Amino acid sequence: MNIAIIPARGGSKRIPRKNLRDFCGKPIIAWSIEAAVTSGLFDQVIVSTDCASIAAVSTAHGALTPFVRPPELSDDFTPTLPVIRHAINWLSAEQRTPENVCCLYATAPFVTSSDLKRGLDSLLSEPKLDFAFSVTHFPFPIQRALTLRDGHVQMLQPEYELTRSQDLSETFHDAGQFYWGRADSFAAHDRIYSANSAPVMIPCHRVQDIDTPEDWTRAECMYRAIQSQEEAA
Repeated sequence: MNIAIIPARGGSKRIPRKNLRDFCGKPIIAWSIEAAVTSGLFDQVIVSTDCASIAAVSTAHGALTPFVRPPELSDDFTPTLPVIRHAINWLSAEQRTPENVCCLYATAPFVTSSDLKRGLDSLLSEPKLDFAFSVTHFPFPIQRALTLRDGHVQMLQPEYELTRSQDLSETFHDAGQFYWGRADSFAAHDRIYSANSAPVMIPCHRVQDIDTPEDWTRAECMYRAIQSQEEAA
C-alpha cells in the first residue's frame, strides 16, 4: 500500500494561514493534494493537521483527514519526520500499515504527478534504497559564494575566486517538494540525506521555497509564466 502524507499545521507565523492562502486560484494545499490524487499512485492521500479549516479544505479537494495531529507535534519546532512517523503509526494501529510513504509538502504547487511517479520508480529501483526525494541544482556555483562582514564583501572559499564556473563541480540542494521512503525507513532513520537516498531531479525553474511574502510573490510569477508557456505550446 502506498500512502501520501501531507503535513499541514495551522500555526504558520511568517505567512499567516499559509496552507490555505490562495495561490493562483486555489488554496495552495490543493495543488499538492490534486497532484497526488491525479497520479493514481496512492491508496490514500492523508493530510496531517491540527486545524479544522485545513481539514475541511483538504477533504473538499480529495484528501482524507482521519485524525487530528496532536499538539506536541504541531508547534514551530517540530521536525517533519516525527509527523510522518505519527501518521504511519496511526495507520498501523488501524491495521492499514503502508509499504511506501510519500511525504508531500503542502506548499509545493510546482509538484506534478509525473514527478511523484519518478520518485516512486527511483525508490523501487534498488532494494537498498531508503528514500528518494526531490532535488535541484544551484543556479550559481556555491564555491564562489560571498559573505558580508562589517559591511565588506568576502569570499567563503577564496581559493576559487579565479576558477572558471565551468571548471567547478555542479552542486545540488533539496527542492523541498516530496520525500518517498519505505515505511520502515521512516521508522528507523532520523535523517533522509544519506548514501541510501536517491535524487529525483527537478528543473530549477519549478523550485521555489515559500517561506516569506516575497517568496510567495516570486512563486506565483513563476507559476503564471510556466502556465503561459504551456498554453502557448
